[in-house]
Amino acid sequence: MTRLRVLVVGCGNMGTAHARAYHRLADDFEIVGLVSRGPESRDRLSAELGGPDPSRRPTTFDDFERAFAATRPDVVSINTYPDTHAAIARTALRLGCHLFVEKPLAETVEEAQEIADLATRLRRKVIVGYVLRVHPAWQRFVQVAQTLGKPLVMRMNLNQQSHGKNWRTHKALMDSMSPIVDCGVHYVDAMCRMTQSRPIRVSAIRARLTEELKPGMYNYGQLQVTFADGSVGWYEAGWGPMMSEIAYFVKDVIGPRGSVSIVERTGERTAGSADVGSHAKTNSLRVHHGGLDGNGQFVRPDEWIDTTDEPDHDELCLREQRSLLHAIRTDEDLSSHLAEAVESLRIVLAADRAAREGRAVEL
Repeated sequence: MTRLRVLVVGCGNMGTAHARAYHRLADDFEIVGLVSRGPESRDRLSAELGGPDPSRRPTTFDDFERAFAATRPDVVSINTYPDTHAAIARTALRLGCHLFVEKPLAETVEEAQEIADLATRLRRKVIVGYVLRVHPAWQRFVQVAQTLGKPLVMRMNLNQQSHGKNWRTHKALMDSMSPIVDCGVHYVDAMCRMTQSRPIRVSAIRARLTEELKPGMYNYGQLQVTFADGSVGWYEAGWGPMMSEIAYFVKDVIGPRGSVSIVERTGERTAGSADVGSHAKTNSLRVHHGGLDGNGQFVRPDEWIDTTDEPDHDELCLREQRSLLHAIRTDEDLSSHLAEAVESLRIVLAADRAAREGRAVEL
């Protein structure tokens, strides 16, 4: 089969990881251009991918429209700030491209649904970057949670003590959305897969811990979701130099039959919350069996599931691009994937509204 011509838009942390994935899949993908607003990131990435011979380096651009006209790609990989996702996606789809889009799919539910509908109508494939879906340990985490009975209590957070470049990135992200929206889609999506139930209500709290943000934005929030089966879940996210390093990473699910938790055992998070590479790491799952015998003692000891052979961040991005490749080559139906991406966005945006209005929002 002919190689798919891919235009990578955004050359930051995620764009770099996905570009490396296309480079590794060179039998199926050809990188025809790299786009970013700043020359440093795109030139660095082009040099990394092409090596010492300038003729082998991907062409770089500072503007998506000009890059698209020059390269005419088959695939557009969108790794920019969220406020640009919808516009780039619409243009690329209407001009016949398949898409990879980093989460969230768009800034609003209406835009996200428009992209999903457009992809269906034009028979184009769109994969949204929910990296936890391709992570084998997280897949196991979800599977074990589904064995614990109903209702489930799901407790999750990911706070980040950021400074320097990372704090500048977080402030740029918060020009368009809060932490519980940007990161929350990952974990709300996992909650939906764990419960396989309909979310019916969200509430949330927020706090503005700095005046460096645009008016009305906040850098700490916690959302709470109630599901039709009685399950409940919360997700907490805070960004900034003031955030605590204590208990910044909690992934814990409880049901009538016991619990499952992601537990640090070998120092995988010693670099602290700013280490993006550690955010998806599990290392170990601890499964607690809650059954008691006639004397009120536990029937089974806790079980440890070793996940130290888990893929690193670049390998996870490679798996996402293999998923996109498979969908394109086999004409896979991605309608449920897109519907779930829209649904998780709907939930976190409703939570953002609940935080701002100080009330629960019915879904």
